[in-house]
Amino acid sequence: MFETEKSTASAWFRDLRDQIVAAFEGLEDSHAEGPFSDMHPGRFEVTQTTRQSDDGSDAGGGLMSVMRGGRVFEKVGVNISTVYGTLGERAQAAMAARKGIPGMKEDPRFWASGISLVAHMQNPHVPAVHMNTRMFWTPHAWWFGGGSDLNPCIEYDADTAHFHATQKAHLDPHGEALYPRLKAWADEYFYIPHRKRARGVGGIFMDDLCSGDWQADFALTQDIGRAFLPAYLPLVERRRVQPFTEAEKDVQLVHRGLYAEYNLVYDRGTRFGLETGHDANAVLMSLPPMAKWV
Repeated sequence: MFETEKSTASAWFRDLRDQIVAAFEGLEDSHAEGPFSDMHPGRFEVTQTTRQSDDGSDAGGGLMSVMRGGRVFEKVGVNISTVYGTLGERAQAAMAARKGIPGMKEDPRFWASGISLVAHMQNPHVPAVHMNTRMFWTPHAWWFGGGSDLNPCIEYDADTAHFHATQKAHLDPHGEALYPRLKAWADEYFYIPHRKRARGVGGIFMDDLCSGDWQADFALTQDIGRAFLPAYLPLVERRRVQPFTEAEKDVQLVHRGLYAEYNLVYDRGTRFGLETGHDANAVLMSLPPMAKWV
């Protein structure tokens, strides 16, 4: 049961990954003026990731695609994975959604697939960004989750407005009440309590989505993924040509510290990935290449 749905979701995440990788390499190729335009265009390095169960049996894996030192992207990762096996107690405690599922202790099998993206940019005027969507299945329950949020170190109101308006346009066909709810959820989720501030200018976020209609929930998850490129690419194209100062680069490095702190201390996906034995390099792909604390 659910084998068709699993393979359909996994294939979609792979297709979305391919679209994003091609679009990002296209940005590298088209960067003909402005800072870093004299460098060689960046390319993704693709690594197969694997995971083993405690008994050594296959437990899935994925593709880790990382570009470093590009003309536009200082570091960007676009990872996909499909993993399965059984959840130990620590992994169950680290689940991004639904703790204490009835029957889980007796039958702790699981399957999970998704895409995860984080981009850290060369030019401090270009905002960093995060996006992920995922499906989780157990014999006792299934659900979707994910979203995207914008993380500029130098904020531009026009960029923030475009990012949010594009997401709203993709969500409104699923009900006009949905976007305000997922925006508020993102504002809460991407908040850094010990800094008493958000890590960026928000976006959309959801977890534990299971209406009982798999097709409808998958369609919404797809539209969250489809919104990403039209929401983000115009911002990169607009800002990548702007000159910047050493002081602005310093602002970027300090701001990246917020991102590192959040992902290491609060991010549920990071904790779950490490607790389930996934490739640590893939799980920690989101960390910036350079950051600064003052």
